[in-house]
Amino acid sequence: MKSQVIPIGNSRGVRIPKALLDLCHIRNTVNLTVKGETILIRPVKRHPRAGWEAAFRRMHERGEDRLLIPDSLDLDFESWEW
Repeated sequence: MKSQVIPIGNSRGVRIPKALLDLCHIRNTVNLTVKGETILIRPVKRHPRAGWEAAFRRMHERGEDRLLIPDSLDLDFESWEW
């Protein structure tokens, strides 16, 4: 498939048909890589909270998941200073 390189502001771009974007699961953001004289366009696959489970597991193993402030609430206000 041939496509024209067109001016876009101070840059130049190529229009990619929606069918191709859908086929490659490209939504909003892409990674561009140059290999020789070839430009590779790949979708950025964002997975919210990716890696969080492993990170929390490491925190627990290192004992870094303890509360920094005591989890107690003085509802009688006895220890409060006014």
